[in-house]
Amino acid sequence: MTDFALHNYFRSSTSVRVRAALNLKGLSYDYIPLSLLKGEQANEDHLTLNPSGLVPTLVTPQGALPQSMAILEWLDEVYPEPALLPDDPWGRARVRSLAQIVAMDIHPVNNLRILKHLETEFGVDAAGKAAWFRKWANAGMLALETRLVGESETGDFCHGDTVGLADLCLYAQVLNNARFEVDMSAYPTINRIHANCMAVPALEQAAPANQPDAT
Repeated sequence: MTDFALHNYFRSSTSVRVRAALNLKGLSYDYIPLSLLKGEQANEDHLTLNPSGLVPTLVTPQGALPQSMAILEWLDEVYPEPALLPDDPWGRARVRSLAQIVAMDIHPVNNLRILKHLETEFGVDAAGKAAWFRKWANAGMLALETRLVGESETGDFCHGDTVGLADLCLYAQVLNNARFEVDMSAYPTINRIHANCMAVPALEQAAPANQPDAT
């Protein structure tokens, strides 16, 4: 047993973010798989921990904490090394702003429950769902690429030369984009940062293919 239990799904990009942060900070955790395709995130036990019925949920000695972005910031406050946010207020605001392009603009309209709703309520087929995903992924990727190219704070990673909060979001989203065949050729800076992320063992180990429930 460890101090943490992560209720998550191997392919969930929000779960990837949290796994990567836990790995970066050297924190062990019990891996609790929940199949989103089977609806296991809506079982009674998990709803007690997370009434939203979503993943990930991090169970800590203080209680259950849903929502990946809140989990990441809590981890960074309680386990500050290595830091996911810069020391200065502007740097922290910039990193949060970049991260939120993924976390607030792309992910909420492209997660599994939205795609399922398009299918069940409006009869959208697999090709239509993929086109929907690509539309909103490309909109966010273009905004992110434009900012990363145009802002002097960009380095090997989104902010400087160390992995931070924005990189965890970018990294997980690019992995998800590949499932829906998003054409990433227009985003060379994102591709460069993603390659740098994949070279970090803690992040590579968080990838969907490396999880015990991967199929």
